[in-house]
Amino acid sequence: MNSSNLRLRHLSLSLQLAIAGVVIMPAAYAQALITAAPQSQPAGFTISDIRIDGLERISAGTVLTYLPVERGDRMDASRATNSLRALYKTGFFNDVKLDREGDILVVTVQERPAISKVTLIGNKDIKEEELRKALAGIGLSEGEVYNRLVIDKVKQELTKQYYNRGKYNVRVTPSIKKLDRNRVEVTISVGEGKASKIRHINIVGNKRFTDKEIMEGFEAKTTNWLSWYKRDDQYAKEKIQGDLEKLRAFYLDRGYVDFEVESTQVTISPDRRDIYITANVTEGEVYKIRDTKLTGTFVIGQDALEPLIFTQKGDIFSRKRLEQTSEAIKGVLANVGYAFAEVQPVPDIDKVKREVGLTFFVNPGKRVYVRRVTFTGNSKTQDEVLRREMRQFEGGWFSQSAVDRSKVRLQRLGYFQDVKVETPKVAGTDDQVDIVIDVKERQVGNFQFGFGYAAAQGLITNISLQQENFLGKGNRVGFAVSNSVFSKSFTISYFNPYWTDDGVSRGFNLNFRDSLYGQRDNLSSYQSNTIDASTVFSVPVTETDRINFQIGVDQNKLRLSLDGRTPAPFLDFFDKNGGARGCSPFQEAIVDGNGALLNFTPEMLGSRCADYQSLRG
Repeated sequence: MNSSNLRLRHLSLSLQLAIAGVVIMPAAYAQALITAAPQSQPAGFTISDIRIDGLERISAGTVLTYLPVERGDRMDASRATNSLRALYKTGFFNDVKLDREGDILVVTVQERPAISKVTLIGNKDIKEEELRKALAGIGLSEGEVYNRLVIDKVKQELTKQYYNRGKYNVRVTPSIKKLDRNRVEVTISVGEGKASKIRHINIVGNKRFTDKEIMEGFEAKTTNWLSWYKRDDQYAKEKIQGDLEKLRAFYLDRGYVDFEVESTQVTISPDRRDIYITANVTEGEVYKIRDTKLTGTFVIGQDALEPLIFTQKGDIFSRKRLEQTSEAIKGVLANVGYAFAEVQPVPDIDKVKREVGLTFFVNPGKRVYVRRVTFTGNSKTQDEVLRREMRQFEGGWFSQSAVDRSKVRLQRLGYFQDVKVETPKVAGTDDQVDIVIDVKERQVGNFQFGFGYAAAQGLITNISLQQENFLGKGNRVGFAVSNSVFSKSFTISYFNPYWTDDGVSRGFNLNFRDSLYGQRDNLSSYQSNTIDASTVFSVPVTETDRINFQIGVDQNKLRLSLDGRTPAPFLDFFDKNGGARGCSPFQEAIVDGNGALLNFTPEMLGSRCADYQSLRG
C-alpha cells in the first residue's frame, strides 16, 4: 500500500519523562502527528485553531504563551517536538499530549497539583522563618506547583542546614497529603537529634606559639564546664572557617608572611556524636618592614598623611597595622569630602632577606557632597527634632566625622532604641550621596499611679506623668501629685532643649507642698507650707560642654501649736527671732529656705502668751 494514499486521522502522543527540565522525546513520536497527505499536498498541516484541554487552575492564555506555535503556522515534526519540550519545561504539567482534529491542534495537559500548605514539625534549633526561606529558594512554598523532584532537594537542603550547625543525626521526613481540586499539603517532619560535640582540636606544625596562645580567640572550643551555657563545643562549619581565618590573622599580625593552612580534617565518630578537628599549618619566617612610602593622588598635603602610617622601617610586618593605616588615611580624606577614597597597600616581598617594602597607593576619587538628608522610622518624633541634631548638612561636602557625630547626638536624645546611617550614592552621579537615617523609636513616656495605706498616715495616693518627647517636639514635661492625711504635694516641670535655634535651653519648675501634723496624739503638732518656683537656662559652650543657670524663689510658712507637742527646735527658732519678747511673733512666721526670718505677723494672744511662756520654762 502506497503511504502517500494514507491519511492518519488521529494519534495521541504522550511523554512523561522529564529530567531537570529537559524533555527526552524520540523524533518518531512527533513525526507521527503529521498527516500523510496525497502527493499533490505538502506534508504536515496548517494550524487553523488551537484547543487546550485538561486545564484546572492554569489559564489557556498561559499555555498559549509558552507554546511556540500559533494559528496559521505549519505543524511539522520539529515544531511538535519543540512544543512538547516547551510545555514540559514550564514545570506545570505531569503529562502533555498533542492531538489533531482536522486542522485543529489539540493540546491535552495534566496539571501538577498546587501546594496548598507547607507545615514544618520538630524544628527547634533553626527558626521556622529561616527554613521557609531556604525552602522557597528551591521552589517549595505555598501556591507553587508541586514537583516530586523538589522533595529530594528539600531533604538535601534541610539536611545541609543542620549539618552546618553540627547536627549530623538529623532526620528529615517529608509526607504528601492529597487534597481536593488538585491540591496537596506538604508536611516536613524534622528530627534534629543532638548536636555533635567537639572533642579535640589539634593544630599540627606550630612551633613558635603554643596551642593555647593561637586558639585563645577561637569560637570553637572543646567541651568544658561552661559549654552547657555557651554551647561553644557545638560544631558548625562557619564557626571553624572563622577560626581558621583568625589563625591566619594571628600569624600575619606577627610577621609570618608565608604562613599557610595546608589542610584541615574533620573526623566524625561512628555514632556521629563526636567531632575531631585537625589543622596542618606552616609557620614560615618572620618578615620585617624594609621601607614605606605613599604614592598616588594627594588632595591634601602628603606631610599630613605620612604620620598616619602606623608601621615604619625595621618594624615587624603586621597586617593589622596595614589595615589601620588604610582606614586612617581614608578617614582623613572622608572628612574633607572624599567619601569613596581608596587606599591600597602594595607589598614588595623579598623572600631572601625576609623583608617587605610597603607602598600605599592613594586614590581619593571625586569629592562628594550631600544631596539630601532623610529620616525613616520616626513615626512619633518630628523631623525637626532629628534635623537640629545633624552636624552634616545638605548641600555641603560630605564629612564622615560630621556623620558620626550626628549619629552620636541622635543616640544621646534617648528617644530611639537604634540609629542606623546609610550613605547611598545618587543614581547617575559619581559625586553625590544621600544620607538616610533609620531610627527605631522607643517608649519614652512614663505614667505611674499608686495607692497604699499606713497606720500613721492613712490612705496614700500618688500619680505621676513624665514625657521626654512631648508631642514629638523633643520637649520634656513632668507632672506629679501626692496626697495623704498629713500632706499634699504638687509638682510640674517643663524643659525645652532648643529654646533658641543655637541650642540654648530653658525650663521651668514649680513645687508645692502642704503638711499638717498633730492630728494624732503621738505626733508633733505643727503645719508647714512650701512653694518654690525656678527657671533653668542651659547654654552650650562646646559640642559636649554646657553651662547651666538657675534662678528661683521659694517660700516656707510655718504654723505652731501651743498644745505642748510643738518641736523644741521650732520654738528655739522663734525665740531667737523675737518670740520671747511679748509672745507676739511665734504664732506665724514666713521664712526662706535658709531659715532667715523674712516677715512675721504679730498678733496679741492674750492669755495664750502665758501658755507659750510656760512651754519655754
